[in-house]
Amino acid sequence: MIRTPSLSRLDGIRHAFFTREGGVSTGLYASRNVGLGSADRREDVIRNRALCTADLRAEALVTVHQVHSPDVAVVSEPWPPERAPRADALVTDRPGLALGVLTADCAPVLFADEKAGVIGAAHAGWKGALTGVLEATVEAMVGLGAEARRIAAAVGPRIGAESYEVGPEFRDRFIAERAANARFFVPSAREGHHLFDLGGYVAARLEALGLVHVELAACDTLTDERRFYSYRRSVLRGEPDYGRQLSAIVLEGSR
Repeated sequence: MIRTPSLSRLDGIRHAFFTREGGVSTGLYASRNVGLGSADRREDVIRNRALCTADLRAEALVTVHQVHSPDVAVVSEPWPPERAPRADALVTDRPGLALGVLTADCAPVLFADEKAGVIGAAHAGWKGALTGVLEATVEAMVGLGAEARRIAAAVGPRIGAESYEVGPEFRDRFIAERAANARFFVPSAREGHHLFDLGGYVAARLEALGLVHVELAACDTLTDERRFYSYRRSVLRGEPDYGRQLSAIVLEGSR
């Protein structure tokens, strides 16, 4: 697992950006696939999720049915995976509940206000980031007593800028939203195409919210096959499916 300094130094908060290593899945999904939406053996996925929960020393792992939206679920108690709401972020002030998001190239973002005892987790693919999932997560945390100026955020493993080639219509959508977004694109070797810095874009949106600290993990899910699953890698290879890794955060003890 990967832990970032900005969140590791906070008292009463545990977090992890889990890699694909150390699980029980086999074959295409080896080895810690946590994606119940994959075609992996369900019992293996459930076991992998339990391993993550134990590593975090959490009472329960809570995830959502991710749909690339700006929607946020406020968590007061755990729910079974089959009853998970459709959303792309979670927030809570309840100790013991690990808030998790699943990714395989998109950017996972973990949030914490140490003083307020409020945490959050967001799945920030390009669509969710563009349509406001990060801002909505911070807003929901504030609703539980957090303050933006006290929130630390860490952006976890995601597809790297050198690996994320996009077409002209993709770039045009971002430029239409804000002309300054042009700085997150550089021309690629293919005419009319660009490389997109998803991590830089996510970090910029977080910094614009006035957060106390924003940190970027230095990882590329596409090129680092040993540690990470990658949707784009599976597409490039013509593979039928892909695994998902978990990023999660939990409040310790009682408050």
